[in-house]
Amino acid sequence: MRKTYCTIWFILMALPLCAQQKETQEQLERRKQQIIIEIKSVQQLLHKEQTKERNILSEIDEINRKVTLNRQLINNVRKQINITNNNINKNQKEANTLAKELEQLKDDYAKTIVKAYKSRSNQSKMMFILSSENFFQAYKRVQYLKQYADYRKQQGEELKEKTALLKEALAKLEVEKEKQRKLLAEQETNEKNLQQDLTEQKDLVSIVKKDQKKFNEQIKKKQDETKAIDRKIQQLIREAIEEANRKAREAAAKAGKSTTKSTATSSAAATFELTPEGKLVADNFKANRGKLPWPVEKGYVSLPYGDQPHPVQTHLTIHNSGVEITTESNAKARAIFEGEVLQVQVLSGGNKAVLIQHGDYITVYQNLSNVTVQKGDKVSLKQTIGTINTNSAGKTVLKFLLSHNSNIDNPQNWLSRSN
Repeated sequence: MRKTYCTIWFILMALPLCAQQKETQEQLERRKQQIIIEIKSVQQLLHKEQTKERNILSEIDEINRKVTLNRQLINNVRKQINITNNNINKNQKEANTLAKELEQLKDDYAKTIVKAYKSRSNQSKMMFILSSENFFQAYKRVQYLKQYADYRKQQGEELKEKTALLKEALAKLEVEKEKQRKLLAEQETNEKNLQQDLTEQKDLVSIVKKDQKKFNEQIKKKQDETKAIDRKIQQLIREAIEEANRKAREAAAKAGKSTTKSTATSSAAATFELTPEGKLVADNFKANRGKLPWPVEKGYVSLPYGDQPHPVQTHLTIHNSGVEITTESNAKARAIFEGEVLQVQVLSGGNKAVLIQHGDYITVYQNLSNVTVQKGDKVSLKQTIGTINTNSAGKTVLKFLLSHNSNIDNPQNWLSRSN
């Protein structure tokens, strides 16, 4: 009995651990599917680039991205296999324990039968009952014998059932383990193929390095253009804040109310003077940090926020004031939160930028070929605000910025992990 109770307690205690592992497996599976989708997107983009006028730097960047994603995928699958192995080992131990108890039960039951057979001449079941001192004792002995037999039978059936269930679970886990092993082998093959692609691209990089001066000039020109656009965006943000404050003061004066100046991290930074309604929007926006939807339906971050080495000319540093999100051709940019359009501005190259206010926060959507909103429009969550431009190399990239007042922040800290 004690051994049976110990086994049941062991199984019950293991259930929370199984649930935790299952949850982790589900999280890994979701992430794996996201990576696979992203790999397909990069591959499609790479194919488009190769069919157009060749852009070596862009191709290298995309292949590097594919290599990184495949390594993430392989690591993800490896973790899933480890979890599966742990489950198999744990269930095998439980099955072994139950099998031993079942054998012990059979042995005990056999000994009981033998003992009963040997003692049948002087104390059979009937004699055991008839030797009772009174009817009540005889009734209790009958009940005892019946309960004992039922208990033995039930215990044996339960242990057999548990053993069968565990064997079935082990079989399923073995199938899953084999499937994961095949998937890992497939991904390792993919990585080898990508390494071959990367080797080919390195040959192209060597060509780039032979004409390093020319490419450095191209990179510098692009960086100068980016810095000029960043300065323009900062100017637009400051001007938009000043105009919004002026309108807020005028509206508050008419209504006999006052505005609240937003707290800025820098005394030199321009800050919004919020109405009570504006403060409510700002608080709601802030409460959704890390949970906001992406500004595109599909895509991946091709250039993150901050400083990073150039993908080819590693001695050069790239600064990105926002995030660049690569998406599919003709993709739409969408508002990540409800707000009001502060500005629609044409930037260098003819592409447009849209600035949307969310209390004392601003989101900026750059590189739009056309827009569907205008200054003063109220926008809702995920509302389309324009079409993202596709360049001559076939790349469709949205540059997305986020600022608190005029202080630029990392947008990736605000967006959800998946789109």
